[in-house]
Amino acid sequence: MVVSSIAERFRVALEDVREPRLAVPELLPVQLARACARTLGVDAAGLSVTAGEEGRAPLGASSATADLAERLQFTAGDGPCTSAHRDQEPVFAASADLQRRWPAFARLLAQHTPYRAVVALPIGETLAGPGALDLFFTDEAAVPRLDVFEAMAVGDLTCAALGDAAVWAPWSPRGGPAWLHGPAAQRRALVWTAIGRVAMAQDTTAPAALDVLRAAAARTGRTVDELAGDVVAGRLDPTVLPAPDDLPPAPRG
Repeated sequence: MVVSSIAERFRVALEDVREPRLAVPELLPVQLARACARTLGVDAAGLSVTAGEEGRAPLGASSATADLAERLQFTAGDGPCTSAHRDQEPVFAASADLQRRWPAFARLLAQHTPYRAVVALPIGETLAGPGALDLFFTDEAAVPRLDVFEAMAVGDLTCAALGDAAVWAPWSPRGGPAWLHGPAAQRRALVWTAIGRVAMAQDTTAPAALDVLRAAAARTGRTVDELAGDVVAGRLDPTVLPAPDDLPPAPRG
């Protein structure tokens, strides 16, 4: 059967990408993302889960650049993965689609990564919430060649692997499966802490505080995750961050 061949290819790919430094439960999503990219023949892949309207958490990516692409999408505030999470439908976005539907993200993606197209797929319900798989392409002409059936099957296999690990592997002292507490997820967790501090310092709501961080990131050419790290570490005073309406328009290009 075709499904069996996909499962076998995914299993082999997962064995091929195993490295001693990744052999910890927290980095299972990194291994899975690498296996997804190898099985499907795409340039890179990333995994995330969502809980609530803005609470998307990255789990791991096949490369540092794919990891950056997720942070850029979160900084922009919307993009293919957000839409796949929200609508629970696959999203296929070549360069023109990115520029038309998510211009802020498209600009950041083109400036900071070699990727020119994204396919985002919902992969079902994980123990931590609905999951999504992002596939990144340096050549947008490769998107039509993606076998959608295979991609969805690989997404299902990935979701199943996360579920198996949640059942059989030890849980983190922080609570929940260990794969929910990898480096990418811990970095995003600082954002929620920073949002609380900005909201308290500026006497505003959490959504408004996130808007403040996103506006500041747009003006400084950084990601929200980076700014949040500075706020939490005390390197950036949340009281000095201007409200989005107080900022001049961000430069185009």
